[in-house]
Amino acid sequence: MDLGENMESERQNPPEQQPYASVLHWSTLAGFIALIITFVAYMLGWLPSYVPLEQLPHLWSLSTAEYLKATGTPIGWSWLFAMGKGDFASLLGIAILAGSSIACIAAIIPIYAKSRNTTYIVICLLEIAVLLVSASGIFSTH
Repeated sequence: MDLGENMESERQNPPEQQPYASVLHWSTLAGFIALIITFVAYMLGWLPSYVPLEQLPHLWSLSTAEYLKATGTPIGWSWLFAMGKGDFASLLGIAILAGSSIACIAAIIPIYAKSRNTTYIVICLLEIAVLLVSASGIFSTH
């Protein structure tokens, strides 16, 4: 056995790596599948459009404010109430992908709690708080 093989067998992954990677794998897979399903449903006409496709060429020339006014498109978290419309359904997959990091961080907190690593617990909780506050749009300007 050479030195490289011995070093590989002695190296251990941190205990939080596997749960983090597992949650990352499954959450990104779920987001990707949601994107595919909602896109197919929209393109096949299984979900009606919020904004009719024939109106889009005219609307593309408008500013964002004019577009929102002309279409009555929901802003902020109001898209959740328009999930039955094909042009908003794909946002579900995007939201799942965007929230993956929160789920991953939350998954490793119990490992830090078990080892009584309060510093990492606090860091994880602060990261989650920052991500949730930024996603909430509290500090956004319209």
